Amino acid sequence: MTRKHNKLISQKSPYLLQHADNPVDWYPWAEEAFEKAKKENKPVLLSIGYSTCHWCHVMAHESFEDPEVAKLMNETFVSVKVDREERPDIDRVYMTVCQMMTGSGGWPLTIIMTPNKEPFFAATYIPKETRFGRVGMLILIPRIKELWSTRQAEVLSSATQITASLQNTAPGAPGEGLNERLLHLAYEQLSERFNEDHGGFGSAPKFPTPHNLLFLLKYWKRTSNEKALNMVEETLQSIRRGGIYDHIGFGFHRYSTDSRWLVPHFEKMLYDQALLAIAYTEAYQATKKAEYPKTAHEIFTYVMRDMTSPEGAFYSAEDADSEGEEGKFYLWTNDEIQEVLSHEGTDLAIRLFNITANGNFTDDVAGKKTGHNILHLTKSIDELASDLSMFVPDLRARIEEVREELFAYRKKRIHPHKDDKILTDWNGLMIAALAKGAQVFDEPKYASAARRAADFILKNVRTSEGRLLHRYRDGEAALTAHVDDYAFLIYGLLELYELTFEVYYLKTALELNEDLIRHFWDHENGGFYFTADDGERLLVRQKEIYDGAVPSGNSVAMLNLLRLGRITASANFEEKAARIGQAFYENVSQLPSAYTQLMAAADFAIGPSYEVVIAGDLQADDTRQMLDAIRGIFVPNKIVILHPTDQKPPLIDDIVPFIKDHSSIDGKATAYICLNYSCQLPTKNIGSMLELLGS
Repeated sequence: MTRKHNKLISQKSPYLLQHADNPVDWYPWAEEAFEKAKKENKPVLLSIGYSTCHWCHVMAHESFEDPEVAKLMNETFVSVKVDREERPDIDRVYMTVCQMMTGSGGWPLTIIMTPNKEPFFAATYIPKETRFGRVGMLILIPRIKELWSTRQAEVLSSATQITASLQNTAPGAPGEGLNERLLHLAYEQLSERFNEDHGGFGSAPKFPTPHNLLFLLKYWKRTSNEKALNMVEETLQSIRRGGIYDHIGFGFHRYSTDSRWLVPHFEKMLYDQALLAIAYTEAYQATKKAEYPKTAHEIFTYVMRDMTSPEGAFYSAEDADSEGEEGKFYLWTNDEIQEVLSHEGTDLAIRLFNITANGNFTDDVAGKKTGHNILHLTKSIDELASDLSMFVPDLRARIEEVREELFAYRKKRIHPHKDDKILTDWNGLMIAALAKGAQVFDEPKYASAARRAADFILKNVRTSEGRLLHRYRDGEAALTAHVDDYAFLIYGLLELYELTFEVYYLKTALELNEDLIRHFWDHENGGFYFTADDGERLLVRQKEIYDGAVPSGNSVAMLNLLRLGRITASANFEEKAARIGQAFYENVSQLPSAYTQLMAAADFAIGPSYEVVIAGDLQADDTRQMLDAIRGIFVPNKIVILHPTDQKPPLIDDIVPFIKDHSSIDGKATAYICLNYSCQLPTKNIGSMLELLGS
């Protein structure tokens, strides 16, 4: 029998398409739905989630696929589905409502609102049947129906009050600028929350939050505070050993449900791979420890193997679930290990990955061990080599053989769903990570991957006027871009310029930055709105500064503006960067540790920071050696420009006219270095250059 589809069948979002054959009469977010609600005098049920969300799947299976619940929903509501990754603007507004009304939030997000989009009820996951004090859909929906039919005036009044409260949550008047005191306070707050036993910050659930680590690396560089560096290293080492890392296929899961990083929520997000790859890359620059590039290489291997489209752009996420069970793809029994590996390989795998016959973790649902194992390490490879009386290189080779055998076996399993939409903002982060990795590790395939993704986005995910769009899937680019799309892609293009020194990428970054300022800037109070001035009007036009799982667009844009300001000698860009800090000062000053990407930008602004111009031929050995020396050290607060002596005239002169007179001395690659607006004499000597850079 052919299944009847609802109006989601015409959408491109994998999440919406998952619900296209529900018996619920779903609508996408469109005026058609709200007009229908007005005409029929029904409230609107708004359900927001994403395709790799475990509890979204649970609620869908329990309620949205259930004919009894669907019948109630169709009688009572006009039901609207939103993919939060496609429409983060809608998600942010109504998540703020949920947090205001309930004190917490998460996904699936369930909002019930008037036909004018004003909310009067908010919740996250709702079971079908009432249990453990959580009201079920079968009870809730009739209650809402009765409330709407008998006390509608009160409901409308309440919704209006909630909307007014929402509109009053916007940041107040600008405060003073960000200062060094806030950097120290952010460090102190992170230090107080640091988990000395397992790394990371706070208790379960624990997210890696890479921008915390990137800020701490900068703070260590500024202060030589060894604890700041220790917090970074302990966290990076712990998550690499833990079950949050996929030891067989590589890449990181989204977060850990326990404080030890053992039991993850198994979904994999593109943004986590990008930000963690950057953290491991910068940790290597700071420490020169070989374990960090190994992890960065593995992350890139995973992304290039499993998360890259044929066109070269990057997919969004992989699900936690397969065959209806969370984590099933990633778990192992002792018997499976013995079946796949030789006797010697089994012994090594059991010791290495802490595998037991009963299982090595307690299942939350079952409340006991189930015989399944999450592969994880409790010792470093050096410690294990000592225990086994093996040389480290020999042990690594043997571990790789075991990993490849387990990977080949696991590949035959039913894979988790892949969300194959291409998002501009998350692609921007991955482009930045690969471009930085290509610079530091001198790896051409990372350079090629970064370039292909950037070129695809710039060619295919823009309007005819050159404005960015947010999402590409199945041959269609759509959805108005948000501040994150611009900020993150500009970040990627700046890293790509410093990798390739192709002026096109810098020029495009400047053009996109102009669009960002034109359409998103708050001329009265400073800072960028999340949505464009000509975007869809929602209940409130928000400005976001909190650096959560992903850093905020304002935080990334502030650092972009500082870098672009130093590259082009634009005081206007630097002034706007300062105004971002002033706009959010009141939010940030009490708890700066919640805004660590912004603190990283403030660290650059406060200085010391460097402008480096290399005059030389990019293909010449001396120029390459000079660039390699710069890329090998940890000097995060700098911009690097190439003034190519083999171009007549250099294209860069049109964008950066102040370097026209920066020529090579005696035909040799020459470094011109300025520190805190003060320029030093040029040098051809790499050692002298590094000394000027404080290394």
